[in-house]
Amino acid sequence: MSWHDNLKGSSKQAGKVQGRSPGASSRAVSYSTSPLLASKTPPWRSKFLVALVGLSFCGLLGRALYVQVIGTDFFQRQGEIRYARTLELPASRGRILDRNGLILASSIPAPSLWAIPRDFDAEPAQRKQLARLIGMTTKELADRLDDNPNFVWLRRQADDQVAKDVLALGLKGVHQVREYKRKYPEGEAATHVVGFTSVEDKGQEGIELAHQTELAGRDGTRRVIKDRLGRVIEDIGDSVAAVDGHDVELSIDSKVQFFAYQRIRDAVAEHKAKAGSVVVLDARSGEVLALANYPSYTPGERRNLTGEQLRNRALTDTFEPGSTVKPFIAAWALETGRVKPDTVIHTAPGKISMGGFVISDSHAHGDLTVSEVIQKSSNIGAMRMGLMFQPREMWELYTQAGFGQKPQIAFPGAVTGRLRPFKTWKPIEQATMSYGYGLSASLFQIAHAYTVFAHDGEFIPVTLAKSATQGDEAKVSGLKVISPETAKTVRQMLSLVTGPGGTAPKAQTIGYSVGGKSGTAYKQEGKGYATKKYRSWFVGIAPISDPRIIVAVMVDTPTAGKWYGGDVAAPVFSDLVQQTLRTLGVQPDLDVKTQIVTREVPAEDESF
Repeated sequence: MSWHDNLKGSSKQAGKVQGRSPGASSRAVSYSTSPLLASKTPPWRSKFLVALVGLSFCGLLGRALYVQVIGTDFFQRQGEIRYARTLELPASRGRILDRNGLILASSIPAPSLWAIPRDFDAEPAQRKQLARLIGMTTKELADRLDDNPNFVWLRRQADDQVAKDVLALGLKGVHQVREYKRKYPEGEAATHVVGFTSVEDKGQEGIELAHQTELAGRDGTRRVIKDRLGRVIEDIGDSVAAVDGHDVELSIDSKVQFFAYQRIRDAVAEHKAKAGSVVVLDARSGEVLALANYPSYTPGERRNLTGEQLRNRALTDTFEPGSTVKPFIAAWALETGRVKPDTVIHTAPGKISMGGFVISDSHAHGDLTVSEVIQKSSNIGAMRMGLMFQPREMWELYTQAGFGQKPQIAFPGAVTGRLRPFKTWKPIEQATMSYGYGLSASLFQIAHAYTVFAHDGEFIPVTLAKSATQGDEAKVSGLKVISPETAKTVRQMLSLVTGPGGTAPKAQTIGYSVGGKSGTAYKQEGKGYATKKYRSWFVGIAPISDPRIIVAVMVDTPTAGKWYGGDVAAPVFSDLVQQTLRTLGVQPDLDVKTQIVTREVPAEDESF
């Protein structure tokens, strides 16, 4: 049958269907003959669907296996993060005590305020009141709350009353936690020794930094479950108790320290100076009894501090020691038999040209004995003795006395100073180093060096830690530099400095024999020296008959008309010696009634 005949047949059939009623036509349709339904589904399609379902099932099974078996630790940790917290149990920081058990630093509980910003809710008036209580502006408070939606500090280590007032506002999202705050009873008088801690209770300066590990102790931990408001619901696991820090006992005497600070502060003000420092050492044990500087600062109030206030000048600032090294030159000349105390040294006419430089005294002295060279502080006399030595001898002498060596003391910031190798010295450099120019040292190093004279020729170690023994038993041994006989002879020379005809009669102290050496030097500026800027100091020993203490005083840039060490620093030395020896219970070694007071005797002009 042709395609045309089929088409005609279909038309006839359609005509018959059209002639039927509507109900008849609906029942007569045969869907089984539809080409779409009659077509066969490819076998791979059903297999693909079954495989896809199977792979999905395997994927879910693998994921379940990973979550429940392989990665179970990770998911458990993630779950715990959402409800479990580890709270630190802070250890109480150890105290810092002076030699008599008085507190120099201690920790007290203090409230700290924090907030959950996303929960924080307050009216504008409440926000303003909160900002005022915590010492912020409303803008600063808003910026703080925008930092982190989950946690921000509002005020660390606040006063108890401030914390009570803040919590009394009843603000949602504001909470309190207890921390420890450091207190320093001696304030600015001892701050350069004690130092301070950060808000995290970590040492930043001084003893707080040097003994951080010993003072800090070890924090404990407590594992808890918290709700979304930060409230503890229950404890989980075992808690680890905190281990409090150990106390540190210093050699510092708080009474001596306070008086030293007070006296150097007054001297700086009196002479309109830039700064000042004091070091007091126990000549028997090497203990540091006081170490004070001015300007200073209050450790609990450190906003807008400058380096001028923070710097521990006695340990960090170096300068040319000037005339304070002349006794070492005389001591070595005596020790090696080159001179005797009454050996005459020619110093006229008071000026000598050498290597293109002029070495001069304050005025012409003529012939001087070795003792008088020290008494009148003659640069030419010291130079002539110094040039008797080989460069190596002088270098070894200074090195054994601690110059050019970093102080072996457990304290941050102590500097080495400068002492160049002797092989590079020129004759003019050896000459100037004989009277203290061409090398540098800190005031602490100079005080330490004088233990050679105070401790029978031995350079002893110094310490800021309290000695386990006291009195005569506390006497220590050190490096022998000169013999006890030479040390005693030099002490007698130093006592002449504080008497009539010396450079520092104002160092005399009622009731106690003293001796020492004044020093005055031009301040360095760039590659040269300032012509009208001076540094004045005095370092001495008392009592001179049986040394108990060494006191070194330095005043930086006095501008009130006096600049010699004998006028500026020696009176501070005198007051400190009298106060310190009385505090230590040392009996006077001079008859006060018959003692000739020489403080009003005119001082010999210092050569510098």
